[in-house]
Amino acid sequence: MAELTSSSPDVYPESERTHMRRLHERGSHERAAVHALLDASPLCHVGYVIDGQPFVTPTMQWRDGDRVYWHGSAASRMLRSADGHRVCLTATLMDGYVLARSAFNHSANYRSVMVFGEARRLEDDGAKQAALHAFTDGLFPGRWETLRPMTPQELKGTSVLWMEIEEATTKVRTGPPGDTEEATYPVWAGVVPLHTTLGRPVPVPMMPPGIELPEPIAALVASGRLR
Repeated sequence: MAELTSSSPDVYPESERTHMRRLHERGSHERAAVHALLDASPLCHVGYVIDGQPFVTPTMQWRDGDRVYWHGSAASRMLRSADGHRVCLTATLMDGYVLARSAFNHSANYRSVMVFGEARRLEDDGAKQAALHAFTDGLFPGRWETLRPMTPQELKGTSVLWMEIEEATTKVRTGPPGDTEEATYPVWAGVVPLHTTLGRPVPVPMMPPGIELPEPIAALVASGRLR
């Protein structure tokens, strides 16, 4: 597969698999756009091909520079088989339903990212624990140091994979339906926004008295941001 070289370090290179043919004006290969979407969407899906059969699994991802990490059970056939093989990781945020004057022109406002690379598994326990530390504190600042330490068995039972982002693309749709030529048709049209927010924390039923919600988590919830 011939690579199409990029003239800027701020843009990921592209090839036939990441060259946008439809609605290319919505897409981008810019590093900043790719990183922003990955950071905003911890939930992702990773696609593997194992023995000729495609599998797509949901998981949580986190980024460190041009590397993306994800984790799961060490017993997972997908994670065991992925090491050294090419994978595709995607994440999507949906921002609203777009209601047009016709069913054909209905759409959705969204932000999506797709990245390609070769999966690698962390074998060193120290590196694995450091990655999980970064993942936890990336979601909930300061949380790791307050937790019971991981046991050797828990660490052994957890796989952490990563890949260097070789190619990546984002695609974003915003705004109202694009059917202004039908503006006189007598039906409501517009956008129904969709928001994902952090809700009010619910404590577990059994907790020692005097333990309050940590301030960093309270501040995170108050901010309304996911990450």
